[in-house]
Amino acid sequence: QIVGVRFKPVTKVYYFDPNSIDELDVDTRVIVETARGQELGIVAQPNHDVPASEIKSKLKKVVRRATPLDLLQAQEYRSQEGEALKKADEMAKELKVPIKVLSADYSYDGSRLIVSFSAEQRVDFRDLAKQLARSLETRIELKQVGARDETKILDGYGRCGRRLCCSSWLTEFHPVSIRMAKNQSLPLAPSEISGLCGRLLCCLAYENEQYTDIKNHLPQVGSRVKMADGKLGVIRGLNVLKESVLVGFDAEEPPIEVDAQTVEVVEKPAKGKRKR
Repeated sequence: QIVGVRFKPVTKVYYFDPNSIDELDVDTRVIVETARGQELGIVAQPNHDVPASEIKSKLKKVVRRATPLDLLQAQEYRSQEGEALKKADEMAKELKVPIKVLSADYSYDGSRLIVSFSAEQRVDFRDLAKQLARSLETRIELKQVGARDETKILDGYGRCGRRLCCSSWLTEFHPVSIRMAKNQSLPLAPSEISGLCGRLLCCLAYENEQYTDIKNHLPQVGSRVKMADGKLGVIRGLNVLKESVLVGFDAEEPPIEVDAQTVEVVEKPAKGKRKR
């Protein structure tokens, strides 16, 4: 039996051993044991059974339900994170450490402060960590994050006009490839298929499987086809979302768009000459 816990909104859910604590409902605040020590988390999945195959290592335990004092402590330290962020940024500039400080997150009891930053390369931040620990009187952990995580932290709005997926609901990043853009006949200009992070848009993956499935049932571009009236033509293009094809009859005439089911393939394009 497990309970699913996350530590911040829109982040990965981790499995924990409920430790014989029953009825840990969704949104219950709990104190759990982690590799970094005790943390305050929120239940995202209540007590339930999962197959043993889903458990990759020994589960850490839920220590207890969070008390009102735990929550007050957490709120107090959360109110200090802005000042800690400012201090970390100022100190990094003073020590000339080439990083961009992104966030500062206290543990619920103030025993640890995690400072997330981005940098163009690996940097030596030991002096910065020591001086921050001395100034803020707590244990400091500096964590370098990539471009996608940086954008998730900073938040923003995409070209669609909506809040970024990574900040609003996407809990994990999945592989995205240029092949997905090609599969959906999207323009391959970086400015058209890149997000605020400078990486390929996460949404390229959302409909890719659907495009692949539909294309597998459509005639290939270059195929010779017979129309319902018996006229012969050649497939010049596809409209995947409408499941229609563009059929050309004469080089001097523009192709016409018809439902893919109304044409019959009489000859597929020669191997190696299929157009994408």
